[in-house]
Amino acid sequence: MDLRLHSATSPVSAGGDLTARLTKPLQKAEAQGNGFSTELESALRSVSASQNHSSHLQKEVQLENPSVSLEETMVAMQKAQIGFQATLHVRNRLVQAYTDVMNMQV
Repeated sequence: MDLRLHSATSPVSAGGDLTARLTKPLQKAEAQGNGFSTELESALRSVSASQNHSSHLQKEVQLENPSVSLEETMVAMQKAQIGFQATLHVRNRLVQAYTDVMNMQV
């Protein structure tokens, strides 16, 4: 019976290859335009569109437009509020991460 552990030592010796395998998907995503900044911009545009839609529905309800229901308007307002709060939390986390990195000693 052979109990040698060749596979356990092979990843250690191929450390450079592991780094290349981990960074390749990130580089591919950035090359396709699917990087962090693109996703963040898309999320911000979505939140802005939700807020604009909510605002439009509020105006229509105030003008007593019969085709716009109060329930639909309230749901749109809640969606916009939740999206804004989530965006605010992400921004706060990014600012905190930035300050943590800037305060690191080199």
